[in-house]
Amino acid sequence: MSKHLIGLTLIDAPHSALNNAGAEASQATENIVVVKKLQKGRNTYPYVSGQAWRNWWRTTLEQEFDDWKSSPIKREKKIAFTAADPVTYDDDDVFGYMRAQSEMQGKKKVNVTVTRLSPLKCSPLISIAPQIPTNDFGVMARQEGDPVPYEHQFYACVLQGIFSLNLGAVGAFSDINKTGYKNIAASYVKTIQDEGGTQESENSPWILPKDIRVRRARQTLEALPLLSGGAKLTSHLTDVTPKLIILSVLNGGNHPFMNLVVEQDGVGQLSLAALREVIEDYADRFCDSIYIGRRNGFMDELHAELSEFAGDTSLPCSVVYDSPNKVIAQLAQKLDGHIGDSP
Repeated sequence: MSKHLIGLTLIDAPHSALNNAGAEASQATENIVVVKKLQKGRNTYPYVSGQAWRNWWRTTLEQEFDDWKSSPIKREKKIAFTAADPVTYDDDDVFGYMRAQSEMQGKKKVNVTVTRLSPLKCSPLISIAPQIPTNDFGVMARQEGDPVPYEHQFYACVLQGIFSLNLGAVGAFSDINKTGYKNIAASYVKTIQDEGGTQESENSPWILPKDIRVRRARQTLEALPLLSGGAKLTSHLTDVTPKLIILSVLNGGNHPFMNLVVEQDGVGQLSLAALREVIEDYADRFCDSIYIGRRNGFMDELHAELSEFAGDTSLPCSVVYDSPNKVIAQLAQKLDGHIGDSP
């Protein structure tokens, strides 16, 4: 069973418009930009799409780590694709790809579609509590003549999201001729072999050397305290790094941290009772400590409870409580022990 790095993160968005949906047909004026939001019953919840969050993550890795290689994007007619080269390009490995290509098999040209399910998975970032976005009125008045009015929306909320990184899948590529499993074409095997990749048996995935796999997993985690991105930053600058984060390594692909933050009276609350239950129920599957990081100034009322929780020796797993940057750094350095020479 593959080990997964799992995490829950809270992002403080006190005056933000991080992901816009463009113009809304129902609006009275055409010159308005609305934020992405979803409805649950009568309540409205602003959100950031999973695609946008992944884009912040990918861009941060490219900008902050000199040895991180991002795959070039090519476009043909109405489709765009990456190089689908997970040996050369780190983001093709971690973020996945799909590309239709052809290769010569003997004297015959054969269509070969390669796909790679992203080892890094994430949810949308969704407001914990209902929030009706505010319409802000502005004008463009620097030109001669009448000013041009426009409107846009923004919100004040705490966004919650979860993510998972399949540590066994990082740097591991299958060439099985089956939909969803054909990560590489047969002709690509030599590229992996030239980089020191190995295969345990005929149907096993090809595995890159451990140092490459560990570096890619570490940097993916270490990018979180450096995240930047979002729409409307010129007038709604928002820090999108985690203000509260819970991390661990788990055997299996489920995500027990999903329901730890609940709404109470319109405010998001971390349920330590729910966290305790998760730790007790999955104690035999957790492969490391439970890491809790909280930024001072955010949910300060939790400090005493989290300090006491981390010191509770009756828990079946140890709990580490510190700042988000410090717990991320601690777990990143331990990933070497969770990534073996094979998945």
